[in-house]
Parts: sequence; C-alpha cells; structure tokens
Amino acid sequence: MNTQAPPPVTDDSETSVQRLARQTAVHSRLRTRHKGLIASLLFVVVLPVVLTSLYLALLAQPQYASETGFVVRQEESVSASQMLGGLSQVLGTPSASNSDLLFEFIQSQAMVRRINDELGIVGHYAQFWPLDPVYSIRPDITIEDLAQFWRRMIRITHDKSSGVIMVEARARDAAMAQQIAREIVAQSEAMINMLNAQARRDSIANAEADLDQALSALRSAREALVAFQARTQILDPQADIQGRMGVVANLQQQLAEALVDYDLLLQATDSTDPRVRQLDRRIRAIEQRIAGERASYSSDGTTEDADSYPSLLATYEGLRVDVQFAEEIYRVSLTALNQARTAAERQQLYLATFISPTSAETAEYPRKVLLVALTAFFCMMGWSVGALVYYSLRDRG
Repeated sequence: MNTQAPPPVTDDSETSVQRLARQTAVHSRLRTRHKGLIASLLFVVVLPVVLTSLYLALLAQPQYASETGFVVRQEESVSASQMLGGLSQVLGTPSASNSDLLFEFIQSQAMVRRINDELGIVGHYAQFWPLDPVYSIRPDITIEDLAQFWRRMIRITHDKSSGVIMVEARARDAAMAQQIAREIVAQSEAMINMLNAQARRDSIANAEADLDQALSALRSAREALVAFQARTQILDPQADIQGRMGVVANLQQQLAEALVDYDLLLQATDSTDPRVRQLDRRIRAIEQRIAGERASYSSDGTTEDADSYPSLLATYEGLRVDVQFAEEIYRVSLTALNQARTAAERQQLYLATFISPTSAETAEYPRKVLLVALTAFFCMMGWSVGALVYYSLRDRG
C-alpha cells in the first residue's frame, strides 16, 4: 500500500493561528475616535499643565510671607462694687464676639483702604503688571477688585473657641510683607481702641440716663408724700396714732380715779350729795371723750373727704415705701455711674500680640510644584469624566 508522505515543514511557512493574529493586528489600527481622544487629552490635560508650568517658571514673581498672631482680651479684674453684687449686670460686660468683628474687619474694604493709604499697596502689587497678571493688579484698580485681591494675598485663620487670629501677609519682598503685617496689627489695635471708646461712651451715657430717671422717680415719690401730708395735715400717721393712744390711756387713768372717788363718796354720803352728781358728770364726760378718741381711729374728721384712719395709714405706708425704693434705686444708679466713670479710665479691651510680624528669608509663594500638581489632577479628572460621559452617550446612541 502506497503511503503519501506529508509535505515538508519549512521556516517560511505560517500556521493558521499566526495568520489570524496578523490579520487582527492589521485591522486594529488607530481610528478617528482614538485620535480624538488623544487630542482631547493633549488639549485638556497636557496643554494646561505645560502652560501652568511655563507661567510659574518664567512669569510668576516670587512672594514673601510674614506671619503674625494676636487675640482680643478683656480685663479680668473685678472691682469692689462688683464684688458686692449686681453692678456687673447694670454696667454690662464686653461682648465675646469682638474677635469675630476683628476677623471680618481685616478682610473688609475699610482695612484695605487704610493700609493702601499708609503703605501704597496698589503701587507695590502693580509693579509687574501686565507681565504677571495672576499675582499682580492694574494700577487703576477699583476698591472692590482690590479687596478681592487683598483676600488672596492675606490668609486669615480664626479659632472661635479661643479667639486666636493668625494672619499671613504676602508681598513682593520680605520688608513689604512685614510692613503689611505690622500695619494689620496697628489697624486692629485702632479698631479695639475705638470699641473701647464706644463702650465707655455708651456705659457712661446709660448710667447717666439711669441716674436721671432714678432722680426723677425719687422727686415724684417725695412730692406725693408731701402732698399727702399737706392734705391730711398729718406728718406721720404712726406718730399721730401713738399720741392718740397716749391720750386714751390718760383718759382711762382719769376715769379709773373718778370711779374710785365716786365709790368712796357714795359710801360716805347718799346720791343726793352735790359732789356725787358732779363726779357722775365727770365720769360721763371722760367716757364720752374716750369713745370719741376711739372712734377717731376709724374716721378722721379733720379731712374734707373724711378718709378712714386705716386708709390714711395704708396710703402713707405705700408712699413711704415708694420713697424708700426710689432712694435705693437712686443710690444704686449713682454707684453705677461712679463705677462706669472708673471703668472708663481703664482699658477694658486690648489686643495681645503673641507672634510679632516675622521677616521672611525665602520666597515661599507661589508654590509651583503644588500648583502644577493640582492643575494636572483637576484637568485629568475633568478629562476622565468628559471621556466617560462621551462614550456612555455614544454607546447608547
């Protein structure tokens, strides 16, 4: 039986698997969408990173930073009158939000305007315009734009629990940065002094107003008491009633003596004796007088409206209490005014600077590596999201 030998295998021959792989490689060439994706990567990521790097390396000017730290403190000593009680509420205490006010003031247009008037920061930050447009300003900048640029050049941190304020000022040179930091401290102290002056004026004005009101109330209470005494013709109802009770006691003693004499005379004579009739008339007169004095306790016939004596006594006690209360309020108001004047002579608020403005030796800003890395990160994130959204919409379409 004849057998046919297989064809010889040479090195130039290729298997079917190799041919399929070669054909697949030919068909997997770059297409238009791949080129667009690479172009978008170059345009969205590579180009911004390159431009940012070139700008920071060639155009961005170095910046020096000066740091300072301070806190708003208030006087913690307690005066003798406050230890006696109550006057701290009358006078009031400085608000705990003074550090918050100072934090907002440092970022305000008022602070920018004052520092510009003192140091001319517009000319300082505009010296490299338009070479460095990102970290420079126009010479004819408005106050609103200057305030926005100021918030970029000044970094402020505020701890609300302790009231500590940290300020970092940046400038083209170390001397200017230190001067800006010192001026911020000086303007902050001026603001604290203004708050002190305003608090002193308000405290004294309120104390004087309270004293005038207390004096007016005391005058009215005393006038009402004097008018009552003039109407009733009784200076002191309590003393008057004590005097009347003394009269009654004296009459009762005379009545007792007359009764004893009457009994003794009846034992010695009969009722027809003229002395007996005379003693009898004396006894009846004393009894009528005692009854009249007792009746006067409930009705006073000396007044036109015939007020009852208990009513007069109650009215007098009410007027006397009003006078005593008005006198006490007047004494407290007078003490509060003296305390306010004493406190006005002291510094209630002051700025405690625990870090003096520093002088930089190296330019820490702009932080080029960090800015380039952030630019690359955000551009890459934006490009990735855009590519995912594009292909998702394309596959669904």
